[in-house]
Amino acid sequence: MIIAKSDKLVTKKLDIVTRDVVKYLCEQGITVSTAESCTGGILSSAITSVAGASKIFGLGVCSYWESIKTSVLSVDEKIISQYGVVSARTASAMAQGVRKLGGADIGVGITGIAGPTGAEEGKPVGTVFVSVTGFGKEITRDLRLYEKLTEPDRETVRIEAAAQAMLMIAELVGYKPSEVI
Repeated sequence: MIIAKSDKLVTKKLDIVTRDVVKYLCEQGITVSTAESCTGGILSSAITSVAGASKIFGLGVCSYWESIKTSVLSVDEKIISQYGVVSARTASAMAQGVRKLGGADIGVGITGIAGPTGAEEGKPVGTVFVSVTGFGKEITRDLRLYEKLTEPDRETVRIEAAAQAMLMIAELVGYKPSEVI
């Protein structure tokens, strides 16, 4: 998958990790649903680019608007008003909501600030929260991509967030991808 003119290494990382993790999920029969905000469907697109993904991927929601997060994903408005749209709590609620909505084993929620605008006090461009939930477990992280990427442009932030989400799915199910850049 080539997206815009982002960092080729980041794009390659997403491709490699996704192929490996989706293959494992297919072998295990583990289903996934995604709720994406700042990544705008990149994770869903990466998953469905792998042949056979239809066995494990049933639903992807691109939920940019707060109203979609609350009405479709059942994110409590109090969470958004208290913690903000870009927060660990919102990502967690998105993951839980999409897992339930899609009837999946695993739900993934991604929310953040991809840039170049939208930064808030204490939340610079590259602030991304990812939550992965399922099997009675949850992993939620502030990726802090503004500290990790040499050039945190919009597309690189979005693609790296999707790659990290795939790695978190693997972590949740106890799988070690064979090759990670």
